[in-house]
Amino acid sequence: MKNLAIARRYAKALLAIGKEDNQAEAYKDELAEFVVTLEEDGSGLKQALTNPLYPAEGRKKVLQGVLGKMYLSNVMNSFLYLVFDKDRISSLKDISELYEKLTDELTNIARAMVSSAVELSSEAEEKIREALSKMTGKKVILDVQTNPALIGGIVTRMGDLVFDGSISTQLSTINDVFKRGEKV
Repeated sequence: MKNLAIARRYAKALLAIGKEDNQAEAYKDELAEFVVTLEEDGSGLKQALTNPLYPAEGRKKVLQGVLGKMYLSNVMNSFLYLVFDKDRISSLKDISELYEKLTDELTNIARAMVSSAVELSSEAEEKIREALSKMTGKKVILDVQTNPALIGGIVTRMGDLVFDGSISTQLSTINDVFKRGEKV
């Protein structure tokens, strides 16, 4: 809980800067790019930046080297140095996720994850996007995945909302009804 409160504070601070200079979307992309680099398996970057066994000056030089090769904006470099100086690099993934949510709210975007038993056609994806957009009044970005375990139908998750139209859930519900001895 404490880490999320800290992450929220940093994300809101960066968003305030992004609103002021109209670069909120650019900062979202830059921060996400750095987090991907940081979290990359086998790179050891996160360990090198967060391990207190290494002297802080050495860890900061590692950060300088990485930032020098990434060509991020001055604001993002300053932000990442601040996060490093405050010993919050380990919270950077949470900061990035919260920042993305805040920029989505700012730009009136909703994200939805759609799971389908089979690959959806682009027309089907567009119909789902339009329906969700009409329902929310926002531009909807879909993350479509295939999950054969659903047997048929789709499951859509958007924030806390779940629309489950999968055959596997319907079969499970029927099974539960039979187990309780109720009439269908």
